[in-house]
Amino acid sequence: MASNPAAGFTCQANGQNTPGRMSGSGSSCRYQSESEPDVAAIVKSLARLCSRDEEERASALEELSQGILECLGLDRPGSARLSKQTLLHLLRLSRSCPLQEVRGRATELLRTAQEQGVAVPRALASGPSAFIPAKQMLKEESDQDILIESFLSLGRVDHIAMVMALHPAYLSCFLRTQHALLELDGPLPRHWRHYIAVMAAARHQCPYLVQQHSAGFLQAGGEESWLSGLEHAPTKLRSLQTLNKLLAHRPWLITLQHIQELVCPGAEPRWSLAELIHAVVLMAHAHSLCSFVWGCGLNPEPDHIGGYTFQPPSPSHLPRSPHSPAHEDGRQELVDGAMEVEVLMKRMVELQQQEEECTQEEMVTRFERERSESIPTAVVRGAPPDLVLHLVEEPEFRYEDFAPRGEQAPPTMRAQDYSWEDHGFSLVNRLLPDMGQLLDEKFQVVSNLTYHRMAMHEGVDTHTLRKALWNYIHCLYGIRYDDYDYGSVNVLLERTLKVFVKTMACHPEQTTARIYHSFWRHFRHSEKVHANLIVMEARLQAALLYTLRAITHYMR
Repeated sequence: MASNPAAGFTCQANGQNTPGRMSGSGSSCRYQSESEPDVAAIVKSLARLCSRDEEERASALEELSQGILECLGLDRPGSARLSKQTLLHLLRLSRSCPLQEVRGRATELLRTAQEQGVAVPRALASGPSAFIPAKQMLKEESDQDILIESFLSLGRVDHIAMVMALHPAYLSCFLRTQHALLELDGPLPRHWRHYIAVMAAARHQCPYLVQQHSAGFLQAGGEESWLSGLEHAPTKLRSLQTLNKLLAHRPWLITLQHIQELVCPGAEPRWSLAELIHAVVLMAHAHSLCSFVWGCGLNPEPDHIGGYTFQPPSPSHLPRSPHSPAHEDGRQELVDGAMEVEVLMKRMVELQQQEEECTQEEMVTRFERERSESIPTAVVRGAPPDLVLHLVEEPEFRYEDFAPRGEQAPPTMRAQDYSWEDHGFSLVNRLLPDMGQLLDEKFQVVSNLTYHRMAMHEGVDTHTLRKALWNYIHCLYGIRYDDYDYGSVNVLLERTLKVFVKTMACHPEQTTARIYHSFWRHFRHSEKVHANLIVMEARLQAALLYTLRAITHYMR
């Protein structure tokens, strides 16, 4: 998410908190604000840290250090100190800035502030993911160049980018698409875009994205009252709620009537088709990104609620953020992990060499069998956190299987009748110029992404496995490819993988560490992240297809 690197810095007199845009959790320990001239200098220096000119960055770093040291030198009774926001900004730089000199200096400044008697915050998590150990992230070599580019362009490197950087080709097109959605010229004002993303993220009880887009909403000039409840938002935005919940949980129920209610003459307030397409892509983007956030176990950002504390560390245990994904004891043993890899390798080779052709009737039967298979998901989490509850209408409305066993199913969407390549792409590109191209690039990159390896094996063709993952997600959403043999899904995707994939795609807020660790036990974490990317993009495309088909019917 694009952000102003210096946003959120406020001046507080004599240590009293002024109303903050995003307050953080912590204690009532002592931290005070800089004086007006000091804070202005610090804000300017922070903005210049993102300069592409190395000399200017070095100069900004010296100015930042000097400004903070001068504030720390004002230690007479009643004098100013560093504000909570400045301290949190330094904490974030010390944890996630890819520029070593900036990261090191921020760490030094926090240490100096602590030595001067200022209570400084510390991060509650050791890395971006609760599922992937921080040391493992370093071993699997995230691409530092793309993280540096992200920092220089956006002013920060968030946990999403840090984990996606395990696959730099994908991260590059993801950042371009997200930047275009949120920041470039388009039919919707910038603060509305972030608020729509907040509404969408709240459907999946995702505090991470709710906080991220709430900050973006305020930086874009949004009214803080909107974040206290949907009833404070404009009627036009609230009118998206039905579409939002269907897109998030049961997109196959979206019909021509839902579109007519928003865009027909006489609809009050009325959405233009361009505005509606923009809103739909934003919502679907946020819903699918929730799957990635929960599926990778992303921790809160160090400057987000739940990501930091002012309490000193306890010698007996490390604190854990209440907003981190739930940890569970008992990672399943790796006894048969190596054997599972060998079996999967053998099955992939056999499928690639298979010459048997099925009848069309048999292909349909296999699809229906896969679609109606009962795959349990995790136990339901507790009530949505307060951070998101007031931003959700009908929180009890959730995903239900497209075709529960024994019940009449809605008509299957045949990919040959309405597909992204032949229909959706051109419609999005016509109504939201260049967005169709950006989405298509992202779909293509994730579909073709391969390193020709699997677990401990090199030189492996993983095409059949990647295709099975993609088509299984579309199967869960009631989309069938006439030319695909769904028997391959059962051959290649063992049950623990299906449980993870279905949970992540359909009930992402229920993803747990146990589910994550139980599948592909001998695979690298980067390979599991790759699977998450496929699930996220397949889910995004499925949701878009149903909505775009309804819009196409309206336009006829």
